[in-house]
Amino acid sequence: MKIFTYKTPSTVASKGAELPPLAPGTSWVRFGKETLLYSDESEQESAAVPMGRGARVPLRQEAVSREQLYVVVQNGRLFQQYHPDIPVIHDRGRFLLVKIDPARAQKLAGKHQTCYGVRPLEEDQVVFDEREPAAERAPVAFIQNLVHKVKRESLEANLTKLASFSTRHSTGTGYANAATWARKQLKEMNYKTRLQMVTVSDGKSRNIIADKPGAGAGARSVVIVTAHLDSINLAGGPTAPAPGADDNGSGSAGLLEIASAFQHHRSVHDLRLILFGGEEQGLFGSKRYVASLSFSERARIRAVVNMDMIGSLNSPSRSVLLEGASLSQTVIDKLSQTAATYTELTVETSLNPFASDHVPFINASIPAVLTIEGADNANGNIHSAKDIIEKIDYDFALEILRLNIAFVAGEIGAMP
Repeated sequence: MKIFTYKTPSTVASKGAELPPLAPGTSWVRFGKETLLYSDESEQESAAVPMGRGARVPLRQEAVSREQLYVVVQNGRLFQQYHPDIPVIHDRGRFLLVKIDPARAQKLAGKHQTCYGVRPLEEDQVVFDEREPAAERAPVAFIQNLVHKVKRESLEANLTKLASFSTRHSTGTGYANAATWARKQLKEMNYKTRLQMVTVSDGKSRNIIADKPGAGAGARSVVIVTAHLDSINLAGGPTAPAPGADDNGSGSAGLLEIASAFQHHRSVHDLRLILFGGEEQGLFGSKRYVASLSFSERARIRAVVNMDMIGSLNSPSRSVLLEGASLSQTVIDKLSQTAATYTELTVETSLNPFASDHVPFINASIPAVLTIEGADNANGNIHSAKDIIEKIDYDFALEILRLNIAFVAGEIGAMP
């Protein structure tokens, strides 16, 4: 197979409608602003993009067939750590294009669902997209005021506390103590809290659910913000050190910061905050929560924003990846617009959801989006003792929190 790589011009539409004419038998796959053109036919060198349409790099010849091409979505470098023998054809951090025999790919697809996902490459596929900045809009005063409430000092203090537990393994005493501490913080901010017990593969864990009702008359919707509280050390086991500063102390401390920003806000619609347990063992907490929802409760959900790993700046670009599914597109679009208005973040988007607590919501047809540090590079320290607070970029994490606060504020509104 011949593969050409070129930098996608900014004018190319997300579905590739403005790609130059391609020779018969040539397909494409997009990774941000890089597009790969590939063909099984040796004579398809003519499929290369003209020099004026992008920065072309030399042709590559790969011993791979279309049936062996798979897209991997991974947390950190976990797929590569588990399967170092599998050839990587294109590496964009969270997203990989790899060569796998279909029979082996089928076996891998159901394994380690919180570490990676494996799907066959679709013809003419956008794996993830780097969006051009949306046109700025004038900030809404009450939203801007809420955005200004995020503080580095409290975020750093809460993350330091969470990382101080030797491990927050879902079924251990460290997790139980962290959950008790986090629930106490939410209670002190006048959120109504409750625990939801969760059966995990090796024991019991719990979700912490915190509610702040809106004041609107009549039927109210609810916006849900989530993060998983547990951490894990894959190599060392349940008792090994797992500070989980980025994965996912950053998201959990971020949820507490969002709680603080909204604690005195009088909204029209309801706000619900959830810290999940059992994520690292298989999304047990979010699956348990979604399964507990009645039809009417599901229908009330306007949007779910999930935060998982928001504190590691893996490349010079301060980018946030918004990952969802087709049913999440409206939420993704609103978040993209919000980023342009209230932050300096570069926005990447993907409709390939894997490996975090947004997935059970999407599987239940609830619009959910993962907000996570940008896709171009990967944090290789997660799921180990090396995921420590010294590697956190607080200014970057605060930008993602500003994005999420502004979005939530726009969705739950403000009472006159």
